[in-house]
Amino acid sequence: MPEKSALQDFDLPTVLRALAFATEKHRGQVRKDAEATPYIQHPIALASLLWAEAGVRDSSVVSAAILHDTIEDTPTTHDELEKLFGREIADIVAEVTDDKGKPKGDRKKEQVEHAASLSAPARLVKLADKTCNLRDVARTPPVGWDIGRQQDYFDWSKSVVDRIRGSHAELERLFDAAYRDRP
Repeated sequence: MPEKSALQDFDLPTVLRALAFATEKHRGQVRKDAEATPYIQHPIALASLLWAEAGVRDSSVVSAAILHDTIEDTPTTHDELEKLFGREIADIVAEVTDDKGKPKGDRKKEQVEHAASLSAPARLVKLADKTCNLRDVARTPPVGWDIGRQQDYFDWSKSVVDRIRGSHAELERLFDAAYRDRP
């Protein structure tokens, strides 16, 4: 159980507002697995990993993790997030957002190149995202992803994470454990 002082500054109402917002924004979206898992389960998994497994008690980081794909995958804007959740959370989300207007290969390359310049909070979200994605690909790969594509995804994710090593030992340990399940 976390110490009381660790929880005193945790802004649970903001985290719950972020969850409600992300749930609405991702309504109808599904993951690419055969079960077509509701998309919101992915941001929830990030928040759970950060809180329950890695001991992250920063409500801005947990909120940003829940919101991390809203700009990228929904009609949400940075200004909207800033108005509803404040500049800190909006900026973290913006840092981990890919520009969907660019070709996929360029976006993947930019993620590797940009990783080292992420802020400390954005690095935590990025580590949680990559870990959860590896877990999902290992357990329930996207439909149509052959073993080679799965392996490529694992290796690319490791390239991103290797650029931010030294950010959070426990999150890195969790990522490495997920990577060991590489197909």
